[in-house]
Amino acid sequence: MSLIQDDPTLERHFKGHRDAITSLDFSSNMKQIASGSVDACVMIWNTRPQMRAYRFVGHKDAVTSVQFSPSGHLVASASRDKTVRLWVPSVKGESTVFRAHTGTVRSVSFSSDGQTLLTSSDDKSIKVWAVHRQKFLFSLNQHINWVRCARFSPDGRLIVSASDDKTVKLWDKNSRECINSFCEHGGYVHHADFHPSGTCIAAASTDNTVKVWDIRTHKLLQHYPVHSATVNSLSFHPSGNYLITASNDSTLKILDLLEGRLLYTLHGHQGPASCVSFSRTGDFFASGGADEQVMLWRTNFDSVDYSEVLQQKGSEVDTGVIDMNQTAHFPSESPHVCDSCELLLCHGNFWKAEFKV
Repeated sequence: MSLIQDDPTLERHFKGHRDAITSLDFSSNMKQIASGSVDACVMIWNTRPQMRAYRFVGHKDAVTSVQFSPSGHLVASASRDKTVRLWVPSVKGESTVFRAHTGTVRSVSFSSDGQTLLTSSDDKSIKVWAVHRQKFLFSLNQHINWVRCARFSPDGRLIVSASDDKTVKLWDKNSRECINSFCEHGGYVHHADFHPSGTCIAAASTDNTVKVWDIRTHKLLQHYPVHSATVNSLSFHPSGNYLITASNDSTLKILDLLEGRLLYTLHGHQGPASCVSFSRTGDFFASGGADEQVMLWRTNFDSVDYSEVLQQKGSEVDTGVIDMNQTAHFPSESPHVCDSCELLLCHGNFWKAEFKV
């Protein structure tokens, strides 16, 4: 049963970057959004009206990734200048910097306890760091091309990575071994992340598709050929029921993972949509694009307090996206999209998952 009652709505535009937005993230209290840009700056936007934005200058080249620590007391940023910076997101904008890789650093990601930082790079490596004193712990080195993205699982035991070698790799953090390589994408893989339950991963590719795998059986669960250009970014709703994507076709798309269908196509950005992220509670999401804009959207997924829904659905979320004993079979045709709709929810023409037990 879907929780959706109203269409998502665009709440605010944030303008201040001087080049394409590359990455964004919400603070845990939803009061701030961090963004990174090709203009080499990190900006901290306050979601409350009339609160000023902070511009942090320090990187010598494009900022490729930003993320708040779980506590919200730090923001990590990665850059083409081969460094990582840890910022205090206040008016002073103080930061510490360390040279993390021998090539462009593509992504930064904190573990759920905030003690560990994960970085990935064009030097084909993934590195794990202790946040305290930025101490290097170990690296993972089986990719044979640029590593665009690396993320910890919710429990911190696993790592997923996405690469221009067209693979998504799953790693055991403790043994430092590659558990599996998912090779079904036909293009470079730009982004990957874990489902909130930790049982599935999703990846976005230059082959215009998003794919979802079960990490226990290593089987492909869902395949979404819903975009007409490279998919740059994706974000799971904290309930685990929805996935949002951003693409070079300038659209954002919201997918219903339980029913295996496209719910919404959102038009807002002029030119490629480069990044998208749900807030920690899921009642908002933000998007960034080549148009130098950060957009804040209200999800409108439910009229009640979403924390109550998360509690009610706790046992359901733990089981993953779908019953893992089921296999998804999809028609070959792509979903029907209404060109006349700015913000659409079309009925009857969706590309649906048919589950065979």
